[in-house]
Amino acid sequence: MGEARSAPTVGQMVLGMRLRHLRERAGVSYDAAAKALHVNQTTVRRMEKAEVGLKLPYVEKLLQTYGVGQDEVESFLGLVEEANQPGWWHRFRDVLPDWFSLYVSLEGAASRIRAYEPHFVPGLLQTEDYARALLRIGFPQGTDQEIDRRVALRMERQELLSRPDGPHLWAVMDETVFRLHIGGPQIMRAQIDHLIETVQMPNVTLQVVPFASGPHPGMGGPFQLFRFQIPELPDIVYAEGLTGAGYLDQRTDVAAYLEALDRMGTQATPARRTESFLRGIRKEL
Repeated sequence: MGEARSAPTVGQMVLGMRLRHLRERAGVSYDAAAKALHVNQTTVRRMEKAEVGLKLPYVEKLLQTYGVGQDEVESFLGLVEEANQPGWWHRFRDVLPDWFSLYVSLEGAASRIRAYEPHFVPGLLQTEDYARALLRIGFPQGTDQEIDRRVALRMERQELLSRPDGPHLWAVMDETVFRLHIGGPQIMRAQIDHLIETVQMPNVTLQVVPFASGPHPGMGGPFQLFRFQIPELPDIVYAEGLTGAGYLDQRTDVAAYLEALDRMGTQATPARRTESFLRGIRKEL
């Protein structure tokens, strides 16, 4: 059997999808693929969904069963070896839950990230002091060392916005974000100053939904939508709720979140006026 894993990397997800496409192209059923590996159909299905590790002997046998040429087999196996390597965030596994490691992997592979945050500045845009104050609230029993590790992880995640091939981040925030004084006025002033600098970046778009605009479709909770240049990957939504969070990739689900983002964008202050809005909030502090 394959090795169970709760959080695949983006690379493993893509290779699982490619295995499915190759099987379907070859006209091989799940049953025939399973017999070639001497396993049950569930194992093959889970390999294609990246719910289990991709073991090289299994992958090689499947590719041969699908009639893939030897050169392509060797190339595919090289991609499997690469995808099976732990991501940079693996060294933070002491403070990074398995379910969130997939989020970090998706974040790093996305070409476009659209986010809605009703209460806090998005993690990719937080200052170190703001992040520390927020994590103190979220993990009140955490030791200083644990909080420092979580802050370090968050700061390292932010480096992707400065990469030449980094994603475009389009974030919509409620005005509530700036009325909750996380860490006190001094930390909030520094955080807003940081956002004022950030809106100058060509790959960052920020909007604020003011109280005066009234209710909007995103009020159920924060969420992020990831879009990729990888052909196999559909848009994926990460949505947080009262009792947990989940990943959605069904077209109808994603379309609902896209519609909500578009409607919120029309209710929010236009992006060209965000800096002015932030400076007004800054003066009040």
